[in-house]
Amino acid sequence: MTKAFSRSNLALQLAPPASMRAPASVPSWREGLPVLTGRRVALRELRPTDAPALLAMLTTDEVTRFISPPPTTVQGFKRFIDWAEREREAGRYLCFAVVPHGLAAPAGLFQVRALEPDFRTAEWGFALASAFWGSGLFLEAAELVLEFAFDVLGVHRVEARAAAHNGRGNGALRKLGAVQEGVLRRSFLRRGEYLDQILWAVLADEWRPPTGAGRLPN
Repeated sequence: MTKAFSRSNLALQLAPPASMRAPASVPSWREGLPVLTGRRVALRELRPTDAPALLAMLTTDEVTRFISPPPTTVQGFKRFIDWAEREREAGRYLCFAVVPHGLAAPAGLFQVRALEPDFRTAEWGFALASAFWGSGLFLEAAELVLEFAFDVLGVHRVEARAAAHNGRGNGALRKLGAVQEGVLRRSFLRRGEYLDQILWAVLADEWRPPTGAGRLPN
């Protein structure tokens, strides 16, 4: 199940809006992400040692078909991980590694970036190794991320964009409970072609976990 590494679906955004300002008090997640634990998966901060696994898992043809090109080397992923840490410290962005129980290396990642100050509106994207498509891992990890976004970040609205031809990605968002709000015509350039994207949104006061996987108690 592949989801976003792109500006739309996810993106390595290096230039956030100039209007963003750091909050007066620094929330704890800006100092380091917590570990979110589900029944089959844990979400944690990316580490430099994750770079080889991310390169192997997220650069296959199946995964990259509908996302912006990810880094193509281990060093490229290490630079991305360093960038993600700086953006998290600045309060603009965060990235969770998706680690199935029983494994040490990540099988994917979830990214969330602020679209306006204080994360009231956010955009998320995700990528998962094809070996885990159809396993239910995406849905459980997505619920953990949404729970964190709404309860900890204070997000009111989470947006996602998926290429119109990405049936698996759009189906997963629909199953999660996202609402399709429109079509962004020819809004995503991939391999020399502009593709339509579907705009999805999840609102804090409307969302209910479809599986109830949630975070396990400590």
